[in-house]
Parts: sequence; structure tokens; C-alpha cells
Amino acid sequence: MNVFIIFAHPEPNSLNGVMKDLAAKTLRDNGHEVKISDLYGMRFKAVLDENDFSQRQNTEQFNPMMEQVNAVGTGSLSQDIKDEVEKIKWADMIIFQFPVWWSSPPAILKGWFDRVFLPGVVHNIAEGKMYDTGLLKGKKAMLSFTTGAPKEVYSSEGPHGDLDEIFKFITHNILELTGLEVLPSIGIYGPEMTSKEHVKEELEKFKERINSL
Repeated sequence: MNVFIIFAHPEPNSLNGVMKDLAAKTLRDNGHEVKISDLYGMRFKAVLDENDFSQRQNTEQFNPMMEQVNAVGTGSLSQDIKDEVEKIKWADMIIFQFPVWWSSPPAILKGWFDRVFLPGVVHNIAEGKMYDTGLLKGKKAMLSFTTGAPKEVYSSEGPHGDLDEIFKFITHNILELTGLEVLPSIGIYGPEMTSKEHVKEELEKFKERINSL
């Protein structure tokens, strides 16, 4: 299996970095191929704008989706986007590793979706190729994350609400729209508010989950 890990944390030595490295090692030990995009390390440009397009279809008014369709059709995508698109095409599975900030992933990951999940690459809404007929059908995806708050805060009865429900804007409206099969998310909740022993136990559970993929 080819596994593409998108890592979205500014500190390589963070718990998210540990989880990314543990996932990659475990997968490789099991015979899988792994590629990683460290978005902060790459200084990935998070903003979709007119500078993404060297061959504009309309230079008078900027229409992002129209220019994306044109760039895919003409092969004129910027190199950083091309590189990410090739990793998506290569992958059988995509793992998103990130911290939860303000009940959302970091902005750099949203920017990655904005720039890389292109019409003609992951969907073709004009032709109805989305969800069950999305262009990434046959591939899988999973969210892996850490939170600052303990799990009870992110429960259905907690003040923030169920994180699985909050993340539907990613799991359903982005990932499933493209045809990806979304596996249950895995998270380590409130690691700064618990013991090192508990974090080790959670990492063991994480490793077991990665082993099961």
C-alpha cells in the first residue's frame, strides 16, 4: 500500500511529529511505501491566489475555480501543487496529522485543500463526479490529531461538542466528496493535561491502529 502523510504542525518535535514518525516507521516496517509532506517544513504556500496560475484564462477578473480547471487542462499548475497532486495520485491512503486549534486544523492544511484538491483531479462537479463517483474513489483517508482539551470537552455533552461531528466539514464535505473512503479518526486528547504514562499508552493504541491499516 502507498501511504501519503500530510503533516501540519510547526514543531517537528511535537507530539504530532512523534505520531507522524511512528506512523511512517510502523507502515514501512509492515512493507508499505510512505511519502510525507511536512507543510510547515516545506513552507507550503497556504493562500490560493492569482499567483498560482502562470497561464491565466481570464486576466481581467480572477475566478479561482475557473483558473484551476484551466491549469489542470493545460498542465500549467505551479510546481508545488503538481508535486502534491502526484503524491495524491500515487497514494492508496492519505493520513492527515495535525493539532486541533479553535476546533479546526491549522490554516495551512485548509490552504493545502484549497490549492491541491483541484477540479479535474479530485472531483468533476460539472459532470456529477463526486461522492460515490468522485475521482479519488478506491482510495482511503484518515484524520489523526491531538487536542489541547481533554476528551470530555469534545464529547456530545461537552462545551465544544463531538469532534467527529465538528470534523464532518472535512470528512464528508471534502474527503467523501472526492470519493475517498474515510476511516474512523484517531486522536490523543489533552496530552499536556495528563501523565507521560498515559500519553505512552495512547501512542501504543495509535501504533496498534496504524498496524491494522
